Amino acid sequence: MVIGLVAGLEPEEEVTDVVCDESDLRDGDMMEVEVGDHNVLLVRCDGVYSAISNQCTHYGAPLSKGVLSGHRVRCPWHGSCFNVKTGDLEEYPGIDGLPCHKVKVENNKVYVSVKKRIQGQPKRIKWMGARDQAVSHTVMLLGGGAASLMCAETLRQENYGGRIIMVSRDDLLPYDKTRLSKIMNAESDSLLMRRVEFFHKYDIEVWLKKEALSIDTNKKTVTFDDGLIQGFDQILIATGCRAKNLDCPGVDLENVLMLETPEDARSIHYACMGCRTVVVGTSFVGMEVAAYMIDMASSITIIGSSELPYQKTLGPEIGKVTMMMLEERGVTFYMNDAVAEVQGENRRVKAVKLKSGITIEADLLIVGIGVNPNSEFLKGSPIRMDSRNFVIVDKYMRTNIADIYCAGDLTSFPLKMAKGQYVSIGHWQVAQAHGRIAALSMLRREVELNTVPFYWTVLLGRTIRYAGYGEGYTEMVLKGKFENMKFLALYLKEDEVVAAAGLNVEPAVSVVAERLAEGRVITKAEAESDDLGWLKLQPM
Repeated sequence: MVIGLVAGLEPEEEVTDVVCDESDLRDGDMMEVEVGDHNVLLVRCDGVYSAISNQCTHYGAPLSKGVLSGHRVRCPWHGSCFNVKTGDLEEYPGIDGLPCHKVKVENNKVYVSVKKRIQGQPKRIKWMGARDQAVSHTVMLLGGGAASLMCAETLRQENYGGRIIMVSRDDLLPYDKTRLSKIMNAESDSLLMRRVEFFHKYDIEVWLKKEALSIDTNKKTVTFDDGLIQGFDQILIATGCRAKNLDCPGVDLENVLMLETPEDARSIHYACMGCRTVVVGTSFVGMEVAAYMIDMASSITIIGSSELPYQKTLGPEIGKVTMMMLEERGVTFYMNDAVAEVQGENRRVKAVKLKSGITIEADLLIVGIGVNPNSEFLKGSPIRMDSRNFVIVDKYMRTNIADIYCAGDLTSFPLKMAKGQYVSIGHWQVAQAHGRIAALSMLRREVELNTVPFYWTVLLGRTIRYAGYGEGYTEMVLKGKFENMKFLALYLKEDEVVAAAGLNVEPAVSVVAERLAEGRVITKAEAESDDLGWLKLQPM
């Protein structure tokens, strides 16, 4: 069967299959179907069928296991959202859309047709324009991360024809930093979000190994470390944060490492082999790095400043579970402690002395104790920053200076789902959303930032997913049991759910994320109810 001929063009080859009876799918439901070799998501919405590819463009999760809300589907793994009518991406961390497929209903049978040329191609890059040499306008993007990349792509998708210059102190094109602590021996090339050909095709200039020293907001120029002074008409500041080092004697010894780049990750991977390894910090990065090294290092010791890991973010209950997971694999914890001195011999780490007086023999020390904002070059400028030197923006990612925007980890921004509370959130997906909103604001197409933070961490092959903003929560409702490694924690503040964390309960965390994104309150009564149907879960 050939469907959808276009006048004057040869029909494209298609594969068409009967995928179900019309009565098999109720309105507001979705199902996975096979068409030839292609995995397809079939959706019925407002009485109309639509079909898109079933694999999320982020890491390939089956969208049929996700959450359908109106015309969009949310991935069960990491929260990416897609329009089921167009296949367009509506929420990160994915960066590409999905192919759409033709649907036809005949004699109560539903037919789906897939073009042969897109079989095996589950991603679709949204249309983008290129530079128009007649346009003299220049947008500069300071920083080579997720926020800058999404800003550049959104500008081109909106047919901006001016010059785009992305400037990065890294020696790599934008890459997926979320994988650094999960696959630490990955080659840099495998982490790239876009290939060099992409930047050439869409006329996005990328300057690598270049760092801003100062900005002149009146003259609209940036001075770089190589002496270059470059002008701009509009600028996005997205220089992010850098790892914070210890403040004690011995931090300059060899084999004191921090994780910021793929090269750092590989250094840690090879340095830990057969070594007595100490990790300072029980945040997401510290715990992931420790878990990653378990089968390689001869011993692993973790030093934390709080009573339990993740105490301020996921809460003490989940912190205790993750601590037990690693302890069962031989990891030793020293909590409520800190490093007083790093002791060395022949310029290499020999031992780590704690403030409690304990000394731990070590061959390798990995520091993961938080971040500092890369905002030094803004000092002396009129750009407003908070007491921690994070840049303050409004809900359109605008700073207090016209034509100057900020996005990503460096910002203090109003989070809509937290009733406009100003927050700084170092999540990958949040930075991507910032970049898009900033681009639209540059084009005077003001769209209010409305994203629900979504994060995940992987420990020993188990993924804990987190959505929302739970800081300052006053109560936690638990579904399932921590000890069974299957649970959903709902965090409440003022008798409303503000965040959720889950392990092996997909797609429950995505359900909560979607409710929060829609602005539909999840009450304490609903959270405490024994009915888990609204979470798409069976009784636990």
